[in-house]
Amino acid sequence: MTSPRVGVLALQGDVREHLGALEAAGAHAVPVRRAGELAAVDGLILPGGESTAIGKLLVVLDLLAQLREQIGAGLPVYGSCAGMVLLADRVADAHGPLVGGMDVTVRRNAFGRQVDSFEEDLLAPGLGIVDAPLRAVYIRAPWVEEVGDGVEVLARVRSGRAAGRIVAARQGALLVTAFHPEISDDARVHRAFVHLVRAHA
Repeated sequence: MTSPRVGVLALQGDVREHLGALEAAGAHAVPVRRAGELAAVDGLILPGGESTAIGKLLVVLDLLAQLREQIGAGLPVYGSCAGMVLLADRVADAHGPLVGGMDVTVRRNAFGRQVDSFEEDLLAPGLGIVDAPLRAVYIRAPWVEEVGDGVEVLARVRSGRAAGRIVAARQGALLVTAFHPEISDDARVHRAFVHLVRAHA
């Protein structure tokens, strides 16, 4: 089977790490900065970073309308951390333009500041991760506060003051996580996304 061509929006964030994880997951990974590059991919990752800055850059580079159009046409997109914020239809404390497309309400920096970053062993059978827990890293992370009827909740925080908060979800060809799987050696989340891309090819 031909490897799907999966882009990583290369405006800010862990671009190199996502590209490496995608290659490990069996995709042909490419950075995306221009309209022509965006039009040529089978799927796209919106990486972590600063959602306000990424949204403004999408406008400046004239990519926002095109990305919204491609999502509407069924382009699979995975948003991690800031990417989760950008894909939300509603953000509780929104600043700047959003891509939208996913029927969720998200809160930015919901877990607190940089010093409140943490890790946990996450159970995520909805992502097809059943053999061992996933080490989830949260860095100034958002969480999902509300989901619409068509959204599948894939994982929740297991313990602590944020126990039960939604940190992974899917709606159709859109996937979001509050954590950063790209900074570990575990490619299972990216493998799940590549599977999603192939399913929507």
